Amino acid sequence: MDLNSSPPNSNSNTAIPVVSTFSSPFENPPSAQDGANGSTRKPISLWPGMYQSPVTNALWEARSKIFERFFLDPPKDAPPQSELLNKTPAQSRTTILYNFSSDYILREQYRDPWNEVRIGKLLEDLDALAGTISVKHCSDDDNTTRPLLLVTASVDKIVLKKPISVDIDLKIVGAVIWVGRSSIEIQLEVTQSSKEGSDNSDSVALSANFIFVARDSKTGKAAPVNRISPETKREKLLFEEAEARNNLRKRKSRGGDKREFENGEVNRLETLLAEGRIFCDMPALADRDSILLRDTRLENSLICQPQQRNIHGRIFGGFLMHRAFELAFSTAYAFAGLVPYFLEVDHVDFLRPVDVGDFLRFKSCVLYTEVNPDQPLINIEVVAHVTRPELRSSEVSNTFYFTFTVRPEAKAKKNGFRILNVVPATEEEARHIVDRMDSQALLSTRGFGK
Repeated sequence: MDLNSSPPNSNSNTAIPVVSTFSSPFENPPSAQDGANGSTRKPISLWPGMYQSPVTNALWEARSKIFERFFLDPPKDAPPQSELLNKTPAQSRTTILYNFSSDYILREQYRDPWNEVRIGKLLEDLDALAGTISVKHCSDDDNTTRPLLLVTASVDKIVLKKPISVDIDLKIVGAVIWVGRSSIEIQLEVTQSSKEGSDNSDSVALSANFIFVARDSKTGKAAPVNRISPETKREKLLFEEAEARNNLRKRKSRGGDKREFENGEVNRLETLLAEGRIFCDMPALADRDSILLRDTRLENSLICQPQQRNIHGRIFGGFLMHRAFELAFSTAYAFAGLVPYFLEVDHVDFLRPVDVGDFLRFKSCVLYTEVNPDQPLINIEVVAHVTRPELRSSEVSNTFYFTFTVRPEAKAKKNGFRILNVVPATEEEARHIVDRMDSQALLSTRGFGK
């Protein structure tokens, strides 16, 4: 399938089919013609990322003509793109389709214990699709120039709007909606019919916005990207909203939204710390409806493997989100004593790249809870550290914030279910909790990440 076969300004609605990876549908014996021409194309199974997800297989095959540029080793003196192009959102729009209703093996690859789609695996797919869309937009279709290095810079709030069944076909549609000098924003929507066989139009089950930045593959410096020309009314609205979010990010990076802990803020800190001090100094007298933050911690670690790398040889951002989600889910489960239900991922920054061979540690905790009888909220923080024992160093690569509630059917079976308050033991923990609460409230009021 060649996604570039459409005229430059047309929008092809052909979806990329996702198939199970029990056996590769793309591994055909080389033809005599390929042998005669000395084709340099690697088999799909030897390309980076082939061990991640069925979606990765489908995307790499569909975009093979662009992706092959990364493996043909352009000359060291290959020039950068000489002239920026104007592209429309339609030119980068890409759709992938999960044929869950007819592909049993694919369905089993994505099924969770509650007959829904595994959210961690879906987060991985979203990053893979966003990466493909960024390449489509930034490509100049000139094999004589060196391709850009495109990396995930951040992810805005990802919101689950309804349960996603694994028995009904699923569709993800994404496109570039905003472009800066060297950064692009991509919006993705996961849609699914309300019920199997429904004639109603698909409804949005999950939405996400990814920010990618471009670097010159030779110098490593920021590189300009193709411009964008929104055409429809909705595209122009999405562009304006993304522009506002970009301005907010700039203000935050300059410290424009930094809050000082004075007067009322100090009182909030003292209130949080008061109960924590009782836990530390007089544990027998502590409130049985609360727990220290440090007692909610979990941790796991791994060595990053070559199978988890992207086209640039670094670890997929989607893989990191997948692993962070699995730990956050386990943390919420161990804390609540009931099966958690995912609601959203707050804004995620990718602070530093993670390389093959890195020793990666994920540390989680319940940061705070909201005790609502109808829908209690459990806010989990997961911090990823790249650890180098030989240098005695550890650097944060990512910080993730997940929000869960508990599954209604699980809560209904447990009479007297209650969720504990989380209290800090140190002033640093208290400040961190207040910062997160205020940041989330600020983002909600300004519509950031929606």
